[in-house]
Amino acid sequence: MQLFEKQLGQLRPANTTAASIYSPGTNVTAVRLSLVICNTTATTAKFRVFHDDDGTTYDESTALLFDADILGNHTVEVDGFKVMDNPSGNIAVRTDTADALTFSLYGAEVV
Repeated sequence: MQLFEKQLGQLRPANTTAASIYSPGTNVTAVRLSLVICNTTATTAKFRVFHDDDGTTYDESTALLFDADILGNHTVEVDGFKVMDNPSGNIAVRTDTADALTFSLYGAEVV
């Protein structure tokens, strides 16, 4: 087994629909270490983060963060330990303001 630390995904949503930022590959175990959210606008925006271990349901039942505020021109870092080993699972993000937030997910994959 080998451990590879890296950026797992990056997304700047162009709309207000939840979208997957990361799904592990077959025979890969991922450990999420940090999610960095950067608001590149001057106004406050809201964001959501979801973790569906075996699919693409992005609602209250899979929410990790729900309608959290991020001030304009600010960055928020969310650290945590989430293990994913199901290639059908997803970490997804959503914003209430199109083109306002950049989400960057960092972690490690064990293969």
